[in-house]
Amino acid sequence: MCRARSEKPPEKFYLLKGETVMKKLITTFMMFAMMAVAIPMLSASASAQSGCYENRYGDLICDEYKKPNVYDRHRNVINIGIGTGAGALIGGLLGGKKGALIGAAIGAGGSALYTYKINPKTKKYERVYFRR
Repeated sequence: MCRARSEKPPEKFYLLKGETVMKKLITTFMMFAMMAVAIPMLSASASAQSGCYENRYGDLICDEYKKPNVYDRHRNVINIGIGTGAGALIGGLLGGKKGALIGAAIGAGGSALYTYKINPKTKKYERVYFRR
């Protein structure tokens, strides 16, 4: 059965109409409000990871440990990601979608070779255990 051209489609096909959008907005706002309250409550236990403790005489002892920066901690992943992106960009410019895929593979391989074999990490971050 055909409809005449002047008829409008049913109400439910309108995406930005009335109650449906309002329900989505209210639900989204409520979720943000719950997260804004829950995150500070759950982060109250951060003092357990502070590295400070009280000795048996009541003195507060804090460990003097400086965490390395982000590049030092994630050097391998960052280098491989940059190589993959550069290879995909060059391959995409030269050969389209297929070239981007081939370029990403070559870039990832080349940057992994550089990161792990040609210029490996010299700093080792090892956990040190002290006897008590």
